Amino acid sequence: MLQINTIKEKTNEVIERLNIKNFKNADQHIKDVLEIDKRRREVQQKADDLLAEGNKIAKEIGVLMAKGLKDEAEKIKAKTAELKQESKNFLDKLSDIERQLEAKMVLLPNLPHASVGKGFGADDNEVVHQEGELPKLSEGAVPHWDLCAKYDIVDFELGNKITGAGFPVYKGKGARLQRALIDFFLDKGVEAGYLEVQPPLMVNADSGYGTGQLPDKDGQMYHMPLDDLYMIPTAEVPVTNLYRNMILSQKDLPIRNVAYSACFRREAGSYGKDVRGLNRLHQFDKVEIVNIAHPEKSYEILEEMKDYVASLVRALGLPFRILRLCGGDMSFASALTYDFEVWSAAQERWLEVSSVSNFESFQSNRMKCRFKNDDGKTQLVHTLNGSAMALPRIVAALLENNQTPEGIVVPDVLRGYTRFDVID
Repeated sequence: MLQINTIKEKTNEVIERLNIKNFKNADQHIKDVLEIDKRRREVQQKADDLLAEGNKIAKEIGVLMAKGLKDEAEKIKAKTAELKQESKNFLDKLSDIERQLEAKMVLLPNLPHASVGKGFGADDNEVVHQEGELPKLSEGAVPHWDLCAKYDIVDFELGNKITGAGFPVYKGKGARLQRALIDFFLDKGVEAGYLEVQPPLMVNADSGYGTGQLPDKDGQMYHMPLDDLYMIPTAEVPVTNLYRNMILSQKDLPIRNVAYSACFRREAGSYGKDVRGLNRLHQFDKVEIVNIAHPEKSYEILEEMKDYVASLVRALGLPFRILRLCGGDMSFASALTYDFEVWSAAQERWLEVSSVSNFESFQSNRMKCRFKNDDGKTQLVHTLNGSAMALPRIVAALLENNQTPEGIVVPDVLRGYTRFDVID
């Protein structure tokens, strides 16, 4: 959540940057926020004045009682009762105004970094890096969904029978390949200095609010009303919330975590060729990296995370490119995001496999995650996260790009995990 002081002190800049994210009616929304905040401060001041007056009268009563002037003390006691009631009325009004302000503030997305350009979607993103030769497949090459059926490694129809579309069943060498990728990504994360954690797959509403999924992505999350719990869309949510309502020590920053989890997304409104096979699922596996960082170091750490994810894709031998997202394609909570895409040879298109983002203080302000600086003052941390990596489209690209007439060749770095060289 944005900080109200930032909105008050940099109003025009805030509006300009909200417009880069294509936030509708930014001018009016910010005007409403400032008007509500002004009323909040006025009511707060009146409540404070009444409290001060009541305290002053209470002291006078004590002095009169000490002097034995009981009758005079009783006369002004009635005034204190009136002040208490009036103060309560103002405090009730203050609570209502604060709820109004909160309702307006939570609708505001994070401000994009100065390097983020204006745009409306994927076509406006900037390619900042590309490497790897695009593979040329032999005649008769097919997309991954046909390969899954041919080698009986992923069964989409069986998943549809037991759950529904978007919940595949991995079998045999397909299941082994999934497990191999998870272990490979986790091991690489630990080698890079990340502490492995295994988080819950369900979170409460406070956790969803803390990282910005709620209320923004309420309709995209699987919700269990009886328990008021949400299935996680990514391990980012539970892992980042490990530090909710904490004051950390500056010497402990950055805090680095890596976690594997299943992820659950409703993907409402998704349809067409882009959702076929493993391209878009309701349940999928992903390894996530999370950083809790000093504000002065967060963009340096973002670049380190970008380079780290690049090393994973490179190790798998997949051609890839990195994009800096435009304002219109960024998430609600992100200040700057790099997307990674790998080349799908059989589909002849790029598939997104990772997003690496800096949220600056947007999430930490919601979560009340702070640290004590050198002066002993509390300050909001910056939070960052990245997919390292999401499995479905990685698997799709590996199957398609490495298919041969003799079978699908497993990358060298995975063979110690899979314990086989070829899917045949």
